[in-house]
Amino acid sequence: MSQLEHKEHKNRKSPKSYTDEINHADSAALHINMQAIGVVHSNYHERFATPRQPVLGEAQTAQIRLNAGMNFDQALQDLEGFSHIWVIYWMHLNQGWNPTVIPPRGPKIRRGMFATRAPHRPNSIGLSAVCLKSIEGRILHIEGHDMLDGTPVLDIKPYLPYADAIADATSGWLADTELLDAVSPTRMDFSTP
Repeated sequence: MSQLEHKEHKNRKSPKSYTDEINHADSAALHINMQAIGVVHSNYHERFATPRQPVLGEAQTAQIRLNAGMNFDQALQDLEGFSHIWVIYWMHLNQGWNPTVIPPRGPKIRRGMFATRAPHRPNSIGLSAVCLKSIEGRILHIEGHDMLDGTPVLDIKPYLPYADAIADATSGWLADTELLDAVSPTRMDFSTP
């Protein structure tokens, strides 16, 4: 080893392992506090009147109004160029959950809750991909959603077709139903706003 190689080797820092000190049992029992960054204003006022999968119905519009005083105007910079966004929200009217559910479509068979998109979950976190129509200040105008009026928004992320649309993904138990054949591929095409 040359003197230069020896010096470079000596000055190299070993990679950090941020998880070495973590007790996984403690992480599993972690209590998490979150603050809503805004609220949804929509025409859906009743839980049972919201679409189960918005791409299967008529696309409804809504607004997401972000809270003032948090520099969200800056945080929204450059988002308007995206046709779709992910909205992560708290399903604030849900109470309790079940380990098995009967999905609204397909055969009336109980399925494991984690194998469905049932809204009643251990943590009432919702995730929706919606069309971003425009942004005015801290107000996002969206279309094709399934959120109730007054829904607290936890986060917003851009929908990235190269990362979020997995061409060879499988549909588990849904592959055995006729539901996938009934869905028009153009309704689910996120390439156009």
